[in-house]
Amino acid sequence: MGETRQLHLGAFMRPATIHTGGWRFPGAYPDANFNFAHIKHFAQKLEAAKFDAFFMADHLAVLNMPLEALKRSATPTSFEPFTLLPALAAVTEHLGLVATGSTTYDEPYHVARRFASLDHISGGRAGWNIVTTSNPDASKNFGLEDALEHGDRYARAREFYDVVTGLWDSWDEDAFLQDPESGIYSDPEKMHVLDHKGKYFSVRGPLNIARPVQGWPLIVQAGSSDAGRQLAAETAEAVFTSHSDLAAGQAFYADVKGRTEKAGRNPDHIKILPACFVVIGDSVEEAKEKRAMLDSLVHSDSAIASLSIALGHDASKFDPDEPLPEVPESNASKSGRARAIAMAERENLTVRQLAQRLGGYSGAAMVGTPETIADEMAEWLETRGSDGFTIMFSHLPGGLDDFCDRVVPELQRRGLFRTEYEGKTLRENLGLPRPKNQFF
Repeated sequence: MGETRQLHLGAFMRPATIHTGGWRFPGAYPDANFNFAHIKHFAQKLEAAKFDAFFMADHLAVLNMPLEALKRSATPTSFEPFTLLPALAAVTEHLGLVATGSTTYDEPYHVARRFASLDHISGGRAGWNIVTTSNPDASKNFGLEDALEHGDRYARAREFYDVVTGLWDSWDEDAFLQDPESGIYSDPEKMHVLDHKGKYFSVRGPLNIARPVQGWPLIVQAGSSDAGRQLAAETAEAVFTSHSDLAAGQAFYADVKGRTEKAGRNPDHIKILPACFVVIGDSVEEAKEKRAMLDSLVHSDSAIASLSIALGHDASKFDPDEPLPEVPESNASKSGRARAIAMAERENLTVRQLAQRLGGYSGAAMVGTPETIADEMAEWLETRGSDGFTIMFSHLPGGLDDFCDRVVPELQRRGLFRTEYEGKTLRENLGLPRPKNQFF
C-alpha cells in the first residue's frame, strides 16, 4: 500500500480577511490588514500550526469599485509585500513567504532581484505568485488608459517568466569564491549573461545577486482561464484557484495536471491549492449561523460592486429582482465572470441574491465543525480535487485561531497533515525538486 497523501496548507493573508463583512465581525481586528504587530502574531501562529506558506495577493490600485462600496471595504490600506515579507522572515523560521509580482506593470529584472533577495533573507522560503493584472484602475497608475488585452497579458507573462528564471540562473552555485588569500571574490567564468531579446523584453543581465537558496523561489500561478491554465501547466509549481464545488475542483485538477504532463513535466511537481473559506463552530448549525451573520454584515453597495467586478460590467443597471441578464465578455477576468454566471444559473439566483453572495465570499466554503471540515478536506484530497488548500479565514484573529487550534489537530490526528516541517525550505516542505541551472 502506498504512503497516505497529506494536505498542503497555505494561508491567504492579503486582504487578511477575504469576506467583506469579516472586519466587522464581533471580536475581529478591524485593522488586521495594516497592523504589523497583529500580522507578526498571525504568521507565528501559522508557523506553530505547520502551515506551508503565508500568501499575499497584491493590488496596484485603490479603486476598482464605486466609492460607496470602497468606504465599506477593509482593503484600501495594506502593506506592500516586499516591505512586509522580509520583516516576517526575521520572526519566523519555516513558514513560506509567497507574494504576488505582476507581470503586467513591473519589469523582470526588478521582480527577479526582489524574490532572489527574499529567498536569501528567509533562508529559502520565498515564492513568486505570477499574476497578470486586469484591473483597469491599475493601468491608470502606470501611464495607460486601459488594461492590456487578455491574450497580450498572458503572452507577456510567459516571456516575463523566461526572463526572471533566466536571471535567477545568472551565477553558478560556487561562483562566489570570497577567498581573502587569493583576493578573488567571484569567478567570471561562472557568471552567465542572459542577453534576452524578445517581443516584450530586452534584458541583458546578469542579476546582481547570487543564485537563490532554492535555485528558484517557488513559482505560483493564480489564473483559471484557458490561458491561465496553460501558463500554470508550463511554469507553475503551485496553483491558487477558486472553485464553487468539488466537481469543479476535480475537473480543474485533471485538466491542469493533464496539461502539465503534456508539457513534459511531472504532474506531481505542481500542487493544486484552491481557495477554501472556512467558518468553524461547535456544531454545523452554529457554523451556519456564523456564516449568516458574516453575510448580513455586507452592505448592498459592496454587494453590487463585487458583482460588477466579477462580470466586468456595471451591475447597478440590472433589475435587482430579476435573473441575471445576458452579459457579454469584457477585458476583465474571464474566470471570475464565468464563475458568477454559473452560480446564478446553478442556484437560480436573482441579481440581488447573486450580488449578496459575491459581496461576502462566493468560492468554495467549508462551514461546520472541525470534524466535518476535516471530512470535506479529506474527500477533496482523496478524489483528486486538490493537493491541499489556500485557507481564507472568516475573521481575524478568531477564525485563524479556530482553524489552527481545532482543525489542524484533527487533520493531524487523521494523518492528513504534518506534525513537523519536512525541511528548511518551502520547496522541501512541499516535496518539490530544486531546479537545475539552465546554463549547465
